[in-house]
Amino acid sequence: MWQRPLPPDIVRLSPEETDARIATARRCLGSDLLVLGHHYQRDEIIKWADFRGDSLKLSQIAAQHAQVPFIIFCGVHFMAESADILTGGKQTVILPNMGAGCSMADMASIRQVEECWRDLATAVDTSRIIPITYVNSTAALKAFVGRHGGAACTSSNARRVIEWALERGDKLLFFPDQHLGRNTAVALGFDPEADMLLWDPHLPFGGTTVEAVRQKKILLWKGHCSVHARFTVEQIRQARENYPDVRIIVHPECSLDVVRAADMNGSTEFILKTIAEAPAGTIWGVGTEINLVSRLAREHPDKTIFCLDPVVCPCSTMYRIHPHYLLWAMEALMRGEVVNQVRVPPEVAADARLALDRMLQMGRSD
Repeated sequence: MWQRPLPPDIVRLSPEETDARIATARRCLGSDLLVLGHHYQRDEIIKWADFRGDSLKLSQIAAQHAQVPFIIFCGVHFMAESADILTGGKQTVILPNMGAGCSMADMASIRQVEECWRDLATAVDTSRIIPITYVNSTAALKAFVGRHGGAACTSSNARRVIEWALERGDKLLFFPDQHLGRNTAVALGFDPEADMLLWDPHLPFGGTTVEAVRQKKILLWKGHCSVHARFTVEQIRQARENYPDVRIIVHPECSLDVVRAADMNGSTEFILKTIAEAPAGTIWGVGTEINLVSRLAREHPDKTIFCLDPVVCPCSTMYRIHPHYLLWAMEALMRGEVVNQVRVPPEVAADARLALDRMLQMGRSD
């Protein structure tokens, strides 16, 4: 997404000056504004958030505050899209920096998914394939899933959604994150070799064969999270060597070998809850985004909490939400101007809402 340059007077502001102007803008906008902050945001952004959470939770919070006309979503583009879909377009959703995308979401375009679907139709009856999209995907992919009888999922409810899909079809196509799909299916008892195949959208017929498509039950898209792909079994081994009593907890966007080597795996909310409720004095090696891990360590000083990856690597696209962009969006609203509104076309939103509603009907995700 293209982001216009910020005004020079904002770019030159010091952190203290920026904070002072954000505070003024926040007071002036009052109850007309809701600021949502994703867990992976830097502390300089999180401190201004009215609510913090994962992407779906924040979108649901936006929908629950229908009386608030303006929502600034401090996350990435697909998250703001979901908020716009779940609020029915009745509120104005703003993304402070349009350059804040998601590398995983970019690994599956609507063109690629539609080409995949056409290829699959030459091998099997696609009416018996249930498409599942991780919420970390564009509105166009959610709409595709909605039109074809599938559902969205989160990292916390992927198991239930996959069970639901396999009750309704012979196979499922899971995109864009191969690791969440594989880890969830393995937890359900499926074999990663015998029951799954990897579809590479950059290769003819996904780099596989008609026979393989007919044989396999779980079709996984070749996509991944660039942050969670950094975690390795060697990092876990090193953590256990340094801290014999450490408990390893990782996100299911990590690879299967990392998940198997960990003590626990689960969604961002699961990681937060597990560590918060753990006894004082416990030691935790965490495999997820560094801003979240660092915040956990500060909020729970009675425990030893560290990131498994020794190289500090925040989510680079999430990091594009700088306080200067938040200030710019707020001050524009003070002038009666809306910048960076994220608006999903009504026809896309209607189909995408089907995919989200099917997921929500299976039970609330935290």
